[in-house]
Amino acid sequence: MGGQHTTTGAAGRAGNSDALEHLARVGLIAYGMVHVLVAWLALQLAWSGGGQSADQSGALATLAASPVGKPLLWVLAIGLVALALWQAAEVLRWRSGWSASGDVRKRAVTKTVKAVAKTVVYAALAVLAFRFAAGGGQSSSGQQQQATAGVFGWPGGRWLIGLAGLVVIGICVHHVAKGVKKSFLEEIDLAAAPPGAERVVTRLGQVGYPAKGISLGVVGALLVYAAVTFDPAQSSGLDGALRTILDAPFGRVLLTLVALGIAAFGAFCFVRARYPERT
Repeated sequence: MGGQHTTTGAAGRAGNSDALEHLARVGLIAYGMVHVLVAWLALQLAWSGGGQSADQSGALATLAASPVGKPLLWVLAIGLVALALWQAAEVLRWRSGWSASGDVRKRAVTKTVKAVAKTVVYAALAVLAFRFAAGGGQSSSGQQQQATAGVFGWPGGRWLIGLAGLVVIGICVHHVAKGVKKSFLEEIDLAAAPPGAERVVTRLGQVGYPAKGISLGVVGALLVYAAVTFDPAQSSGLDGALRTILDAPFGRVLLTLVALGIAAFGAFCFVRARYPERT
C-alpha cells in the first residue's frame, strides 16, 4: 500500500511540475498547429485537389518544408513528448481510485482510460514529429495500410481490425457528444480570461469536437470496411477519410465544413495551452 501511494504521489508531483506543465503547453500548441495545418490541407484538397496528404504526416511535411521547419519540429516533438508524459502521470494519479467504489471508482476508471488513449495519441504524434525533424517522415496513410496488412496476417487479425474500427467509431461518438454537451469546458479554466472569452471558446469547442469526431468516424468506418473486404488498401487513415467525404454528394461543401471544424479544434487547443485545467 505504501509503495502504491508513493508511486501515485510521485506521479502527482511529476504531473504538477512547472517545467513539465510549460512543455506540455508547447505540446498543446503543437497539437493545435497540426490540426490547423490539416484543416488547411483539407481545404486545398476540397478546392484545388491538394498536394500533401491531408493528415498529420502531410501537416508535418508542410511544416518541415518551411524555412524554420526543422528546428520548430524538434521543439514541437519535445512538447508532444511532455504532453504524453503529462497524461501518463494522470494514469498513475487516478490508479488509486480503482480500488474505491461507486462514483469514485467510475470517475477514476473513466479518467484512466481517457489518459491512456491521449498518451498513445500524443506519443505517436511525437514519434512522427521526430521522424520528420530528422528527415525520415513517411505518409501516415501508407503506414496504416502496411500496419493493417501486417495485422491481417495474425490469427484473428481481420476481427482485430474490425474491432479497432469500432473503437475509433466509439471515439467519434464521444467527440460529437462532447461538443453537444459542452463537456470540453471541464478541460479549461477561463477564470483569468477576458470577458466574453467563454462564449468564443464554447463556440470553438461546439464546432471543433463534432468535426473532429466526424472525420474519426469515417476513419473507423474505413477500418471496418477494410476488415469486411479483407483489403488493407481501404484502411487509408485521415487522408482517406477526408477524400471519402470529398467523394460524397456535395462533398466539396462537406469537406470545407469539416476542415473549418478541425481548424476550430486546433484553435481550442491553443486556448487550452493558455488556460489549462486546474486539478
